[in-house]
Amino acid sequence: MQHEKFGEKDFQTIIGNLLRYGVWTSLSVAFIGGIVYLMGHSSDIENYSVFHENDRNIFEVISTIYQGVIQGKGESLIFFGIILLFLTPVFRVLLSLFSFLLEKDYLYVVITLIVILIILVSVSLGFSH
Repeated sequence: MQHEKFGEKDFQTIIGNLLRYGVWTSLSVAFIGGIVYLMGHSSDIENYSVFHENDRNIFEVISTIYQGVIQGKGESLIFFGIILLFLTPVFRVLLSLFSFLLEKDYLYVVITLIVILIILVSVSLGFSH
């Protein structure tokens, strides 16, 4: 009995499934959040004539969304679905890093680490918005 090596085609399949199921999961969470939100706020009237700037740290926003998801708030579920959608390609980059490490392709490891560094800096320092 001969065992096949875990190869690049296997990683491409895993990455494809990660992207596919990540998008479907985020879409499902956001859709369920929309239903929950509309069940409780279907008769609310929004006032769009006044803009309220909400300048908060990304970690405060994530903490607030987490607490809202625990409480089952529809708006937080929608935001959580959006966060999952944003994290899907980030997980793809991390999985690619692992793939390049296994293949010992160090040029792409360095390039992928630079991409991860750019993502981390932009999210933590607020350059993403």
